[in-house]
Amino acid sequence: MYQALYRTYRPGAFKDVIGQEHIVPLLEKAITTNTVSHAYLFCGGRGTGKTSVARIFAHALETDQADVYEIDAASNRGIDDIRTLREGVRTLPYFSKYKVYIIDEVHMLTKEAFNALLKTLEEPPAHAIFILATTDPEKVPETILSRCQVYAFKNPTEQVLEEVVLRVAKKEGYEIEKNAARLVALLGNGSYRDTFSVLEKAFLVSNDKKIVRSEVEKVTGAPQESLIIDFVTAYVEQDEKNGRAVIERVRTQSISAHLFFQESLALIRNALRLRIDGSLKKQFESEYGPTYTDTLDALAKNKSFSSKNLEALLIAYQHLSKSAFPELWLETLF
Repeated sequence: MYQALYRTYRPGAFKDVIGQEHIVPLLEKAITTNTVSHAYLFCGGRGTGKTSVARIFAHALETDQADVYEIDAASNRGIDDIRTLREGVRTLPYFSKYKVYIIDEVHMLTKEAFNALLKTLEEPPAHAIFILATTDPEKVPETILSRCQVYAFKNPTEQVLEEVVLRVAKKEGYEIEKNAARLVALLGNGSYRDTFSVLEKAFLVSNDKKIVRSEVEKVTGAPQESLIIDFVTAYVEQDEKNGRAVIERVRTQSISAHLFFQESLALIRNALRLRIDGSLKKQFESEYGPTYTDTLDALAKNKSFSSKNLEALLIAYQHLSKSAFPELWLETLF
């Protein structure tokens, strides 16, 4: 049976974990020095590896699968569920030194359930280890936090995700151009799991196993590169007519204004970088292709183009998340 990419490439050992170098060595040291805590809280964005690291930690403790219990707090959030857990905690492990309880999305527990869990965390049996995982640590009561070792997982950067995309695509027998891999990483929005999901869509739309940016745009609904170029060019040249035409296409095609802003900001930033350092041209041609690079070159040489263009776009972008009509901020720039 087909297995999703995020499951195929889920790390199986500490050495496979990417981007959490501030966490992995501490967990490894806790095992080697026999200073394992009875409760941990792993917090961070979705798809950053919290559950995977929890499973690896349990395995590194030589815990048999029969003694690892994974609980989804989103669907087992009541006091009765935690009471059942408490009853099970008291019994000894089947085959291991420890019983490891991995409670995902722990912030979803009810107030009563948290109170019941607190009693177990205060006086846990020696064989019990709790690993709580959450995307929203602010919703976890302070009384719970104070009884856990807290580890904050970092969201991977776009560069890290791009490298993962290129490596996985190669392993799967696909050839993906750098600009396409960059877009997949951008759409992944700081999540390994979401990035793999976008990459799978790109695989499906490719007939020759050679993936270009336009194919990723087509299957994800991401803004076309030509649309970004047209918008930034009109913006810098103060061409309101063409600028409004682009904005209308963004609106009618239901393109994410958030993503459109990000891509426009990246284009302007790269043009400013090229103006400062002309040697970057070869790098941009390799990563983005000749059309994009020609646009950067033209902008860099345009006397009316300056960092003020970037500043105005950044201010509009900051207001974007607060607006019910994001396209208005694109229009405001003109």
